[in-house]
Amino acid sequence: MGARGDGGEALEEATGFEVTIVVPKLSRAAAAEGGEDCLARMVRELEDAGMLVERVRGLSAEFIKLSAPMGSLGRAASEMKMKKLTYIGMELQFEWDQVAAFVTQPDGQLFSWRERFTCFRYLIYGIVNKTGSKISLKFHDNEFDWKQNESLIRRLEDEGVVKLVFPLHDEVKRKQLLRNWALNWHDFTWQPIDEVYSYFGTKIATYFAFLGMYTRWLFFPAVSGLATQLIDFGSMQWLVLPAFFIFVISWAVFFLQFWKRKNSALLARWGINYSFAEYKASANELDPLPLRHPLSVECVEEKKFHNAPAEKRRLQRNEWSGVLLRIRNNAIIVLGIICLQLPFELAYAHLYEKTETEALRYVLTAAYLVAIQYYTRIGGKVSVILIKYENNQGEQSTADSLIYKVFGLYFMQSYIGLFYHASLYRDILRLRRVLIQRLVVSQVLENLIENSIPYLKYSYKKYNAVHKKREEKESPSGKSVRLTTREEKEYLKPSYTASIGEELEDGLFDDFLELALQFGMIMMFACAFPLIFCFAALNNVTEIRADALKLLVMLKRPVPRAAATIGAWLNIFQFLIIMAICTNCLLLVCLYDVEGKWRIEPGLVAILIMEHALLLIKFGFSHFVPEEPAWVTANRVRYVAQAQTVCSKQLLRSITKQDTKWE
Repeated sequence: MGARGDGGEALEEATGFEVTIVVPKLSRAAAAEGGEDCLARMVRELEDAGMLVERVRGLSAEFIKLSAPMGSLGRAASEMKMKKLTYIGMELQFEWDQVAAFVTQPDGQLFSWRERFTCFRYLIYGIVNKTGSKISLKFHDNEFDWKQNESLIRRLEDEGVVKLVFPLHDEVKRKQLLRNWALNWHDFTWQPIDEVYSYFGTKIATYFAFLGMYTRWLFFPAVSGLATQLIDFGSMQWLVLPAFFIFVISWAVFFLQFWKRKNSALLARWGINYSFAEYKASANELDPLPLRHPLSVECVEEKKFHNAPAEKRRLQRNEWSGVLLRIRNNAIIVLGIICLQLPFELAYAHLYEKTETEALRYVLTAAYLVAIQYYTRIGGKVSVILIKYENNQGEQSTADSLIYKVFGLYFMQSYIGLFYHASLYRDILRLRRVLIQRLVVSQVLENLIENSIPYLKYSYKKYNAVHKKREEKESPSGKSVRLTTREEKEYLKPSYTASIGEELEDGLFDDFLELALQFGMIMMFACAFPLIFCFAALNNVTEIRADALKLLVMLKRPVPRAAATIGAWLNIFQFLIIMAICTNCLLLVCLYDVEGKWRIEPGLVAILIMEHALLLIKFGFSHFVPEEPAWVTANRVRYVAQAQTVCSKQLLRSITKQDTKWE
């Protein structure tokens, strides 16, 4: 679908039922007494706000499904002053009567899924009491007042009438994605990213684009590692591992650079101006100078003259206070790792060595991984508390700070035992066995927990709902009771939340964390076990489909979040490459020290030279590959030129009108 010529055609369009409000189910006796007055008022207000309402009764609750004509969403976007990309490349405040100027989505929709959901929430929570007096509402035997200028839905949430507001799956699109994506095994790594973006939003689509590209690129070191492990190169065998090491580091550097290119291309294709999004995030922390008139230059200069020193001092004070708070919080996390987690990790490594049989070692590793999950979750919740006292600029900056802190806990948990074996025993074969056990057990446990816990939660809630219904007198005896409404099935499914809590991060935190820990393991111990890349590639092929099934079948439809890139995770991947250079150089020293005495001759000097060369490659190769394709750069330059032309013409017209007025 192209641009809309006017709002009339779009007014006739309406979304499907995309949002549901969950309220308690009234008994027949209560309904007969008129106890639903509160719900009837809410339905009437929702309809007056321009939404289409349909009520569905389930076993345990009632579900109020909401749809909206595009005109209602457009007017809500105008009232919110939502910024949208125009065809000249500028993000401007949305105006419903100028709809043709704004870029449409890849699927032809005017608004993206995140924008539609934001408009729905604005319409739902924007229902306030404008009558000039309080209104008495009733639900069951509970009576309460709806005060002036108070949000109706907020009031009903406080009274326990509204249990939840959540997005609904679109059955047609969901089944299409199941068929073409989650259950499509013809191409192991192909994904309909544009369809995923249209259905789930930018953040989830970016994750799957990264996962798919990472999996495709893993086949290169997997094939190289397989050849390194199985082929005998004769007299040149001593050069194989250093060559493989250099190849792996170069591969990782180029992978991240090409990912930046792909990410910028995706954003351009989806009509997302990332640079402007960054500006908006930082601008929220500033106090812009108000202008009485676009041509009131003297007013602006006067404001700048009087406020510049004070504004500068305020910004500097906020900047350094934020830095000091982050240093304090990071120090607390580091002390927690050293004083609490490090002894626990070393105790596990010691018990592992004292255990004689391989079967018991697998059991010990499984018990350790389960126990450490609870420890790291506690650390994550402590991190959530700490960052509330930081002076972060915007939600994304706060989320990045949380990611860094929690990853520090998981980094220690995942690798300290491996470092212990590598440094203390200096036995590559022993380290290789530990790597296999860690990789196999951790992947099995993670997949088991990731896929079984949501199903068990859903089954438990479903059993409770059915069992409670059977005990009610109004249920006919002998008649089977089961869930029949799609809305109730989705309501009983778990939400897509992070293990550390849903305050700042959704379930993608755990998915990205899993990828980062895997990347660190295969990179930092590449020389000890080159075949580890094969295991990672096979695991990620199944991970793509498993994560897709999890989102489409096992969980509620996630609330869309605004995120144009993978954020702090890119810096973590860069950090892991540097760590890989250091750890693999140490492993090579251990490999070529046949007698186990850590002699510095003859290869240590060569390995140190190689380490510095690889660091140079890491930072040098990053500049060989541009971070965005040429067509994206060309489009941006053209957009800037068009915007300058439009602004210049508008400014000239304003000057001409002002001169005429003065004359």
